[in-house]
Amino acid sequence: MSTDDERDQPHRWYSTNLVGVPAPVLSSVAFNQNPVPLSIAGTREAYVGLFSLLDRSQNLSEARDMFVHYLAIAFGLRKPQAHEMAALGAAEQRRWRSSWRKLLQGWGMDANGNAGAVLKAWVESRFGLVPIFHKAPLLRFPSPAWIAYLQEKTGSRHNNNNIYQQLDLLFEFSQWALRRFEPLECQAGAKHLRLWRGSNQVEEQLVNGGLQQRRCTVRLNNMVSFSLSAEAASCFGDWVLEVQVPLCKVLVFPGLLPGQVLQGEQEVLALGGDYEVLARYA
Repeated sequence: MSTDDERDQPHRWYSTNLVGVPAPVLSSVAFNQNPVPLSIAGTREAYVGLFSLLDRSQNLSEARDMFVHYLAIAFGLRKPQAHEMAALGAAEQRRWRSSWRKLLQGWGMDANGNAGAVLKAWVESRFGLVPIFHKAPLLRFPSPAWIAYLQEKTGSRHNNNNIYQQLDLLFEFSQWALRRFEPLECQAGAKHLRLWRGSNQVEEQLVNGGLQQRRCTVRLNNMVSFSLSAEAASCFGDWVLEVQVPLCKVLVFPGLLPGQVLQGEQEVLALGGDYEVLARYA
């Protein structure tokens, strides 16, 4: 039986996942320093046609156009033509179809909004990483903060139209693109991406070490936004954390998708956990 202390620490909850690496390992400093490739079970096999098509692409621009077009057809994301709209009933015309793009744009507007809750819930479902913050710290269950998170993550506004499957494909596409084209000036064979994160709550996130020593360990939420430069990160907090993020934890990076997806042009979305960081006051 879990003790009260364990119930107060969601990162210690055990949860199944679809990537074959136990959640406590996946969130650990040891994994983040020595990562292995991750893949969501069954996704490549279920959409083998998409990845066969992607393998024919000559560059990332061509590949992302293929990806977006495929998902538009597979999940009905294409806007109906005028003659098609006329054939639809009034209820179908008003139907809100969740899409990976709308979800990411919602995250960009407010990571603690409804879209953010669905994205964190997807991470929880696929990787077993329990969120530790949504509008407020997610501590002992049940609590008002937990109830609010559960209500938002199951709401129909963004949680429909097989949104988890769309995100599964987005993750697999991101991982495929990172291996195939090595964007973001990643060296061949590199396992990490040097990123930065601005924060005003570093002391609350500390697990080991102290800010005075600069090198410390922090616990980040299960899905986190990072920046490609320290300057960009300094806009989001007084403390800037330099982090070596495993490439296998990256969901979205600049240039992966066409059009405006996230608010920041230098924003990277990646899985969280316990990271050893280098902190400096901005």
